[in-house]
Amino acid sequence: MTEYAPLDLPDDPKLTRNITHFARALRAAGLPAGPGRVADAIRAVAAAGFTEREDFFYTLRACFTSRPEHRAVFAQLFRLYWRDPRYLEHMISMLSPAIRGVAEDRTAEAAEKRAAEALLQGVEREAPAIGESEESETEIEIDARLTMSSEERLRSLDFEQMSVAEMAEAKRILARMSLPVPPLKTRRRIGSAHGPEIDARRSLRRAMRTGGEMQALARRQRRTRWPALVALCDISGSMSSYSRAVLHFLHAVSNRHGQGWAQVHGFTFGTRLTNITRHLRARDVDAALAAAGAEAQDWEGGTRIGSCLHEFNRDWGRRVLGQGAVVLLITDGLDREDPERLSKEMERLHLSCRHLIWVNPLLRWEGFAPKAAGIRAMIRHVDSFRAGHNIASLEALAYAVSRPYDPGEKARMLAAISR
Repeated sequence: MTEYAPLDLPDDPKLTRNITHFARALRAAGLPAGPGRVADAIRAVAAAGFTEREDFFYTLRACFTSRPEHRAVFAQLFRLYWRDPRYLEHMISMLSPAIRGVAEDRTAEAAEKRAAEALLQGVEREAPAIGESEESETEIEIDARLTMSSEERLRSLDFEQMSVAEMAEAKRILARMSLPVPPLKTRRRIGSAHGPEIDARRSLRRAMRTGGEMQALARRQRRTRWPALVALCDISGSMSSYSRAVLHFLHAVSNRHGQGWAQVHGFTFGTRLTNITRHLRARDVDAALAAAGAEAQDWEGGTRIGSCLHEFNRDWGRRVLGQGAVVLLITDGLDREDPERLSKEMERLHLSCRHLIWVNPLLRWEGFAPKAAGIRAMIRHVDSFRAGHNIASLEALAYAVSRPYDPGEKARMLAAISR
């Protein structure tokens, strides 16, 4: 067993305690800042010294970050905790729009709000500055008491009814979610040592090398490939609370490897169509959504579903819907345009993809009926009709993707229309 040398603490014990409190805030923000990394950070600071703030920053960053997406959160937490003497006023002004503070003159940077929420947990007065006296030192208490019952309640809570703290916790749950997909079997065959089929052509070719003697049979199997995922997300005023949560979920899907998707494409639409695929590929979710929000200029505006679907079918359909793509259409279907045009564009979209899933948050109402003309025009051209108003409904998407013949609520909606 490896023996570790005893821990040599820096000369100033208050700095050691501050590093420990800083690690707690990092852990609350989602970084893997466990006890081992805290000990490594203390050793590293003792070895590197504490003379330059830049050296101190890179020393702690090397100890507490292991992925590129961690760096933005770490940089904001370091600035707020160690370098800004008015960090508490700054964080409160960011989290509460009614309070004016030092964040009044600028917009929040990537990962800044998440860092502020992590540092504000249990903090009632300003954190100690480096080298501050023992009496003025503030300990950051992290409340990690999250019982299974409260998490289950959060999974069934409507996104629109969540508080700021509940939405922050919901986003952390969404970041851990996945959307795996089974592979598609094609008509093409590839050689395989244990394939279920005999490859007669390869077997005869091998026999020619031995004078026509068949020594072993070559085998083959069907080739598999992975489909693409295309998400069309409505960002109109009636969908703003749900679209932000769905985009967090899509960011987690697009950045999680090993789920089977060949590519993940994201589009937003309200009064116009916007391609946000390249923004979703950013490692940090705050930076990704900030860039997507800057790209899409029609947030919380009107809805022109038919026109946006026409633009998608005309400009992007052949580019992203090949190879049996799965399409997620996230919208409430409340459109004021011509329902005949909407039905025509939905039919074209349905014929261009392998599986079309409509995620509608209005299904949260028990007595929901397809009375709107836009919903009646769209429902006939989807494979599955499902709810999308909470975490549990988004988790059910994995079931819908793995079982393409499950129509969800589509049969009930069609029965209501035919009455």
